[in-house]
Amino acid sequence: MKLKLLRNGGAMALAMVAMAAHAQRGDDLKLNQIQIVGTHNSYSQGVDPQIMAMADAIIGPRMSQMAARMPPAARAQYKEYHPNEVSMTEALNYRYGTLSEQLDAGMRSLELDLNRDPDGARFLRPAAYEAAKAKGIAEGQLLPHDKTGLDQPGLKVMHIVDFDVRSSCNLFTACLAELRRWSDAHPNHEPIFILLEAKSDPVPIFPGSKPPLPFTAQAFDEMDADLFKVIGRERIVTPDKVRGAYPTLEAGVKAGNWPSLKDARGKFVFLLLTALDTNGLSGYVGGHPNLEGRAAFLESKPGQSYGAFLLMDNATMRAKEIPELVRQGYLVRARADIETWEAKANDMGRARQAFASGAQIVSTDFYKPGNAYGTDYIVKLPGGGAMRCNPVNAGKACR
Repeated sequence: MKLKLLRNGGAMALAMVAMAAHAQRGDDLKLNQIQIVGTHNSYSQGVDPQIMAMADAIIGPRMSQMAARMPPAARAQYKEYHPNEVSMTEALNYRYGTLSEQLDAGMRSLELDLNRDPDGARFLRPAAYEAAKAKGIAEGQLLPHDKTGLDQPGLKVMHIVDFDVRSSCNLFTACLAELRRWSDAHPNHEPIFILLEAKSDPVPIFPGSKPPLPFTAQAFDEMDADLFKVIGRERIVTPDKVRGAYPTLEAGVKAGNWPSLKDARGKFVFLLLTALDTNGLSGYVGGHPNLEGRAAFLESKPGQSYGAFLLMDNATMRAKEIPELVRQGYLVRARADIETWEAKANDMGRARQAFASGAQIVSTDFYKPGNAYGTDYIVKLPGGGAMRCNPVNAGKACR
């Protein structure tokens, strides 16, 4: 009996050593040698159906006219990011719980859309709600619109001002505080990638809609200050850490100077998108050609001095380019589904392509069962869990 216990104990000890060795191999991976799943517009609580119907009636004809007037090159670019003909109702046919609930479910990338409101109260009375009121629809007859913090100055988190405004955390700093609390409660968690989209493109669907305020260099300075203050500089993988002693950020990226997974655990990586606003690019890069001192990596193209993060949503169209760019060291975001079409069609083809491409971040609107179309469509990381070795560039480190 004693010998049997020793044998069992020895087997358990060997198993623990093997598990520790496997974990160590995993921690030896670089930050760009992993793959995770995240959500898109992660704060969104969805648009009220009555407001959505009003918007669809207005914007549907406009979208058709705009597409018809596009020159061929512009239309091709548009089709890459909007590959299927969908209505506004279909494009926005998703909603989420809190950011914490998504992290609890294994999501390791979230997206926050930022809108400037330096004086406060700019978004207290959305034009869509005023339009509904004019039609005799009282606000109490609409889905609840939480206005917490909207009267305060600071960046606000919502998708389309005056229309798609229902958010689980209105204030950017409130969203960040929630992320920090979750991180504190889950020490040594996998790195979390947060996409930040600086909104500056007007979408004037309803009368009285306010154009977004442009993002200036000062506005980006304030955004970075929020990140460093709420999340903490020590919790952020910054461009400076990846550039290191290399002459440019891109040089550091292509040399594989990303931190190890071990060093990145418990930390955040912020990735900045500026939509169509080229002025936003200059506002973040101006005086920071390699994003020196900045908190976030900026959406870029290969060959730019700050090249590190690439947005390549359409992994089906970019099936050849993405793996090559991942091998070169870049960080890539691709989407498993675009504007809910895949969920409606119950088509996993784009998701499979995104995972196979090696894009480190694969975003979805459907990470759990029960979509509005009643299909079985759901996106999970192959093999389960919150993170896996990247199928394209991890190599022997995962064997």
